[in-house]
Amino acid sequence: MRLLFALFFATLTASAAEPRLPNVVLILADDLGYADLGCFGADKIKTPNIDRMAAEGMKFTSFYVAQAVCSASRAALMTGCYANRVGMQGALNHTSKEGIHPDELLLPEMCQTVGYTTGAYGKWHLGTYPLFNPLRHGFDEFLGIPYSNDNTKFHPSLAKEMPPLPFYDGLKVIETDPDQSQFTRRFTERATSFIERNKGRPFFLYLPHVMPHVPIFASDAFRGKSATGLYGDVVEELDWSVGQILDAIKRCGIERDTLVVFFSDNGPFLSYGNHAGSAKPLREGKLTTFEGGVRVPFIARWPGRVPAGQVCDEPVMEIDLLPTVAGLTGAKPPERKIDGRNMIDLLEGRPNAKSPHEALMFYGGSELQAVRSGDWKLHFPHPYITVDGEPGRDGKPAKFGLMKPKAITQSGVEGIASRHGYRVEKTGLALYNLKDDPGETRDVAKEQPEIVARLQKLAEPMRQELGDALMKVKGTENRPLGMSP
Repeated sequence: MRLLFALFFATLTASAAEPRLPNVVLILADDLGYADLGCFGADKIKTPNIDRMAAEGMKFTSFYVAQAVCSASRAALMTGCYANRVGMQGALNHTSKEGIHPDELLLPEMCQTVGYTTGAYGKWHLGTYPLFNPLRHGFDEFLGIPYSNDNTKFHPSLAKEMPPLPFYDGLKVIETDPDQSQFTRRFTERATSFIERNKGRPFFLYLPHVMPHVPIFASDAFRGKSATGLYGDVVEELDWSVGQILDAIKRCGIERDTLVVFFSDNGPFLSYGNHAGSAKPLREGKLTTFEGGVRVPFIARWPGRVPAGQVCDEPVMEIDLLPTVAGLTGAKPPERKIDGRNMIDLLEGRPNAKSPHEALMFYGGSELQAVRSGDWKLHFPHPYITVDGEPGRDGKPAKFGLMKPKAITQSGVEGIASRHGYRVEKTGLALYNLKDDPGETRDVAKEQPEIVARLQKLAEPMRQELGDALMKVKGTENRPLGMSP
């Protein structure tokens, strides 16, 4: 009997000592600028909760998104792949019949395989039809909208063509054209409820905020409170949201069991002026492969695991989050090829930890436009957009009154430019040392031909795999999007 009791007690002790699987919380802002947070240089917008998160965790200063546009960026995050590998380019809208393919194993689906409960609250943007609903792709709960909040009656150019914006709870539309000033509050309240309801088991929480994508809205509690107008109000309400999430985690006693990550899906929509953020000192913004479009603020917090107060400048990308979560949870990563790599050595601040990538690739649509390796970034000759004259104001893009209606139907970079107050420029082959010149102002390609040649060589395999419209190369490993019947 004593032996049986001893064995039983030993089993209980061993079971109690087993570490709990970590919770994972991903908070995503929409079109937030690199310099819009206090801990990343903002001097007038106040973000004490996000700044606290950085002080208690790690700030990454060379974190990238795979493409500087909504749907492609989210596809990369959810699949661990360059967006072109899974067929996603640009941003889907209310007319899109395409969406993420059912055969792709997404981050929440991967977590579910090891017993995680999953919730998503905010903007999905990976497909509008029921086939692409988050509940069909690994989430147990969803509250939010299927595409961007400007595909509505608030669109500056196409308002009359837009249907009412659907607001989903799970698979059901519960409202149309909801009050957008309540988005941040509503998503935050549902997210904190999810934490409280699932504190006793491992969970994956995805909070892809709608703001500060134009049109921007703040609730009455924040409107008119910042020193920088409505845009500052919106960002400060997002900061409140982060504080609510952190407080809920602490209140539930699971801080040391929870990794919290905050970043933006791409850089700021600069043409919208005072309704857009800042990427300074980086060049350009959303929809470009210059640093202001693809480098975003990134913060990770996990007391006891991620060291507090550290800064990491190693180049990593959102595609690395899926394999990192796989490593942390013991989940089997997708059997299909992915591009991301485990970055846990960097997150844990291990001595001499380096980027897991020899090079990172930057696509604009189907064009391979740039490659970064170490401190060096090489741009291949390509067209890009830049603000045409003075930025717009109060929800209108630059040169709004001069935009030609017939140009709205154009596709490609010219269509983007005509719809949003940009003009098209071109860059030649250009090399920048990002350590010395993060603003990409001094092209040193002629002085560094060996580095140019090395980066060109690094890019070539990906060009062959995923294609490159600039070079008229058709990829050999592009997978299709899903298609609604």
